[in-house]
Amino acid sequence: MNPLPQDTVLIVIDVQQAFDDPSWGHRNNPAAESNIAALLAAWRDTQRSIIHIQHRSPRIKSLFHPSHPGFKVKPEAVPLPGEPVLYKRVNSSFIGTDLEQRLRENGVTTSVIVGITTDHCVSTTTRMAGNLGFVTYLVADATATFERHGPDGRYFSAEDMHDTALASLHREFATIVDSASILKMLQPEI
Repeated sequence: MNPLPQDTVLIVIDVQQAFDDPSWGHRNNPAAESNIAALLAAWRDTQRSIIHIQHRSPRIKSLFHPSHPGFKVKPEAVPLPGEPVLYKRVNSSFIGTDLEQRLRENGVTTSVIVGITTDHCVSTTTRMAGNLGFVTYLVADATATFERHGPDGRYFSAEDMHDTALASLHREFATIVDSASILKMLQPEI
């Protein structure tokens, strides 16, 4: 794979404590947060842009309402001073925020997306990034999701949900990669 351009932005989606609540059920990829932390460190070391996205629900009973502990970012992904945090109320990080405007104004052509959950906010944001013309990479081992039941009651494991979300996105909206590949792509060619 080719090196990533210097203007490549890391978009970190909803790495919030609400996802630690047991009501979500079984989750896949327990290493997602540590992989996100490694990517954040590499982005900071190479002085590339990072944009944090945080879900902020207006519903007082939501785990994502600012008055609840779940609203807080997990320790592995806490933004540093100067790193922008955009607040969204829906699945897409592009709706109700100035994310697209920020990317365009800074000449960004390439995005790398990580976060929670693979099949909801990460997928929706990835689809929009691809549709808006950004070269988009989704880091499979820096995302995670939960088990689900279909409308007919059929059970889908967290791993099945994760894998099918990635399969739906790959080559249509983004290139699916792992964190080791992205870290390698941050290194200049010798």
